[in-house]
Amino acid sequence: MKCTKKHSVFILQPVSPASPYRRLFYEALLVSPTEPEIPNASVLVLKSVSLHRWDGTKFDSYIVGVAGGSGSGKTSVSERIITNLNVPWVVVLSMDSYYKVLTPEQKIEALNCNYNFDHPNAFDFDLLLENLKDLKEGKRVEVPIYDFVTHSRLHQANTLYGANVIIFEGIFALYDRRITDLMDLKIFVDTDSDIRLVRRLKRDIEQRGRDIGGVLQQYLNFVKPAFDQYIQPTVKNADVIIPRGLDNLVAIDLITKHIQRQLNECRYNFRWELSKKIDSDEELPKSIIVLDQTPQLKGIHTIMRDRDTQRDDFIFYSERLATLVIERGLAEVTFKEHQVITSLDLPYMGKRSGLRRVAKDALIGKILIQTDPTTGEPLLHFAKLPNNIHDCYVLLMDAQIATGAAALMAIRILLDHNVPEDRIIFLTLLATRLGLHVISNAFPSVKVCTSMIDPKINEETLFIEPGVGNFG
Repeated sequence: MKCTKKHSVFILQPVSPASPYRRLFYEALLVSPTEPEIPNASVLVLKSVSLHRWDGTKFDSYIVGVAGGSGSGKTSVSERIITNLNVPWVVVLSMDSYYKVLTPEQKIEALNCNYNFDHPNAFDFDLLLENLKDLKEGKRVEVPIYDFVTHSRLHQANTLYGANVIIFEGIFALYDRRITDLMDLKIFVDTDSDIRLVRRLKRDIEQRGRDIGGVLQQYLNFVKPAFDQYIQPTVKNADVIIPRGLDNLVAIDLITKHIQRQLNECRYNFRWELSKKIDSDEELPKSIIVLDQTPQLKGIHTIMRDRDTQRDDFIFYSERLATLVIERGLAEVTFKEHQVITSLDLPYMGKRSGLRRVAKDALIGKILIQTDPTTGEPLLHFAKLPNNIHDCYVLLMDAQIATGAAALMAIRILLDHNVPEDRIIFLTLLATRLGLHVISNAFPSVKVCTSMIDPKINEETLFIEPGVGNFG
């Protein structure tokens, strides 16, 4: 992706790869009113984003805290819970990412195995708290990457979004009251000290490049005393204690079922809920823009909807329809006065938006949302957005709006990137009254432009009827 000074434009164009899921590639045309240079866009591989209610408010992610001594099997228990849950978008956040950066003097102590990594002061609880709060609200966070060889943080970081379930594991996961207050379930993994020592030896020698003498010295001087003084007492903060760690399959199974039960009560069947929450017979608000229903427009729709239409004809007329929608959407972008000199050497005062053309030479990025066919829920997989997206107008595009569930998620992503709501214009070829009401109720300042509104949506499949098929 190449950005230039002359035209601060960012456009996402439609792509329709083969997939067992319906893939919705959202598109955005961004126009900066001040025309600053757009830096190279950053690629965000997003683990997930939180679900949203019909009114646009977000579900808080379900946070599970898993604590226990070093080598108790916290990570293994967390991974087993993820496997058993079998729900989309579960992430594990490790407390090891939040070790403080050591000073030169502390690094020397660490190299000589005289620095206590198992003391609460070794961790950055303030940054951890900030990240967990953002993750619980579905916001993007940059999780630091700690290098245990150099005892410092790497320059790069892992980008995460809040998931349906966040499993936070670490020796002090249940230590700080501010952090435990964010948790929905608190677990303490209780494992025999001899087993923990053997696991610690294996990990530090194989993964962290330490010798056996240094590991034993650190264990006796710091690890065991810290466990007795700081970690073991946090068991009183736990809702559930798992003896024997990963070997206790019965306890892990019970915990998994408890989490599933709580998730099922508030999160699933979101798209079907939308069809029951909205009165689609209400008058559409002024933020909804429908193209004039001219004979030309109806003719294009007739050709596109005809199941006997040839592929080349379908592509030609869908591109023509997209052009009409985009051109109408651009009318909602703020233009500014701009004077040019004509070939007769005379001034002409016109308007300029900073655009090159609607598509040619525009910058490209993507937000990929898949609808899970088993649950009907919109799931975020990927996004590529410019770093200064918040300075721009955004034309967000999808071929169709049915329930509006995926549209809510896409708009929420832009808002999480600090794009002002009144600078988002959603463009679609076909929509239902239900989907349009959903978007306008949740985000009243977002304008939506569509070429046509179809009368109904199938209550079982949630497909638009008569529709244009699985297009987009």
